[in-house]
Amino acid sequence: MPDMLVKLYDLPDLHTSVSAQAAQGIAIRKPIGPEHRWVVDWMLREFGDGWASEAQAALGNRPVSCFLAIEAGTLSGVACYDATARGYFGPVGVRPGAQGRGMGTALLLACLHDMRATGYGYAVIGGVAATEFYRRSVGATEIPASSPGLYAGMLRRPAGT
Repeated sequence: MPDMLVKLYDLPDLHTSVSAQAAQGIAIRKPIGPEHRWVVDWMLREFGDGWASEAQAALGNRPVSCFLAIEAGTLSGVACYDATARGYFGPVGVRPGAQGRGMGTALLLACLHDMRATGYGYAVIGGVAATEFYRRSVGATEIPASSPGLYAGMLRRPAGT
């Protein structure tokens, strides 16, 4: 899976995406301290160890480099940046029952606009499976010869443990 590059100085409007989510009753916001453990547990349950570890790293950053999608008081999606490495976006996950309504795009844009405001000019999206989503959403382009990238040699939990 290739890495992709996003020009942060040429992003779609954030307000349009977040407003569309608000119209559906979905809030896109950063988590507060008492929610951190719960967010990590949710990521572990929904998406596994790797993503939970990355969310924990993003939640430990100051300022926090993570956004939530909350619908009817329920966590429905999480997106992070500066978790695996500085300048990297991800992970992003939306629970299966909530997919297809623009939540992932809103979370992506919230993170990328936050990265831009922090001073980044570009973002790397590491190990991308959904290349077409990122191409369509933010004009991301594949980085040649970038697989397996930073994830080469990553420790993984042995099967059955």
